[in-house]
Amino acid sequence: MTSVFMNSSSTASIALNARFYSHAPTGMQRYGIEMANRLDDLLKVVRPAGPLTGAKGHLWEQMYLPTAAGKRLLWSPNNTGPLAVAHQVCTIHDIIPIEHPEWFSSEFSGWYQWLMPKLVDRVQHIISVSHFTKQRLVERFGIKPEKISVVWNGVDASFRPRPLREIEHTKREAGIHSPRYVLSLGSLEPRKNLKRLLTAWERILPELPGDIELVVAGAKGASKVFADNKIDRVPARVNFAGYIPQDHLPALYSGATAMVYPSLYEGFGLPPLEAMACGCPVVTSNCTSLPEVVGDDAILVDPLDEESIAEGLFRIIVRPHLREQLSRQAFQRVESMSWEAAAAKTRAILMEQSHA
Repeated sequence: MTSVFMNSSSTASIALNARFYSHAPTGMQRYGIEMANRLDDLLKVVRPAGPLTGAKGHLWEQMYLPTAAGKRLLWSPNNTGPLAVAHQVCTIHDIIPIEHPEWFSSEFSGWYQWLMPKLVDRVQHIISVSHFTKQRLVERFGIKPEKISVVWNGVDASFRPRPLREIEHTKREAGIHSPRYVLSLGSLEPRKNLKRLLTAWERILPELPGDIELVVAGAKGASKVFADNKIDRVPARVNFAGYIPQDHLPALYSGATAMVYPSLYEGFGLPPLEAMACGCPVVTSNCTSLPEVVGDDAILVDPLDEESIAEGLFRIIVRPHLREQLSRQAFQRVESMSWEAAAAKTRAILMEQSHA
C-alpha cells in the first residue's frame, strides 16, 4: 500500500491527495483531474501505487498519506481526507451521504457520517463548489462561513457545438438511431430520479412526434455504494445507452434536442452546464445547487412532481423558438465558468493557506 509521487520537484509547495485517480472519471474525479492538470506546477501529486477502493483506499488515505504529505499543505479535492492532517484544504462537493443516507449502502453512508463532521472541523480551510453546499456545511455542522471559499466548477473548452459528421458518428457509436433524442445523463443511482423521469416521459409520449426518443446515458452505480434502484417497467422509445466516454459527450450534447436532468440533489451539477456550453437547451431541477448553476437559462421543474417534469419536457420538445432562446442564453451563461477560472481562484486560496 505504497505511494507514488507524480511530481517530485522539491519546489512543489502543496501535496495533492490524488486518490481519485483510482476511480472512473465521473463528477468529483473529473474535478480532481481538471484541476490537477492546471495546477501541476504547484502540486506534489501523491497517489496510491495501484487502484485502491473501499476500506483499502480509506486506510491508505488515513494512515499513509499524512506521512507522504510531510509538512506541506495538503489539498484533498474530493470530499474526504486524512483526519491526522490539520494543515489541509479540503474541497467539499456535497454532503449527500449525511443528508440522504438512504440513497447509499449502510457501509458507505456510515463511513461518511463518521468522517465528514470531524474532517470539516479539523481542516484549515474548505473549498465549496457552490453556495448551496457552503450553506449546507454552515447549517449542518456549524462551520464559520469565513472558513469556506466558494469556487464554482468549470467547463472544459472541448464542450462546444460539434459538427454534424461528428454528431452522427457519435450517435452510431452510442446506438442512437432515432433522428431526434432527449438526453438524460448521469450514473443510474437513486438521486438522479430516473423512475420519475420515465413516468413523466410515458405521460407525454402519446403527444410527441414519432421521431424522438429518450436516451438514458450513464453507468449503473456500484452495488457497494448505491441503494437498490430497480426499474420495474421501461416505457416505449427509451434507449439505455450505457456509459458514454467523456470525449463523446460534446457531440452527444450537440446532437440532442434537449437535455433533461431532474436530479434530487446536486452539490454542483456539471452535466447541465456542459450541455449548455454545447448549445443544448436544458430541463433541470429547481432545488439544491442547480438553479445556481443554470440561472435563468434553463427550464426549472420540481423533481418530486412527475407532472412538472412532464410539462417541462413537453414544452422544450414542441417549442423550437424556446429551444433557440435558451441556447443563445446558455452560451452567455457559461462564458465565465471555465476550469481556468476555477483553477486561478483555487491557486490563490491554496497559496494563501500554505502560508497561514
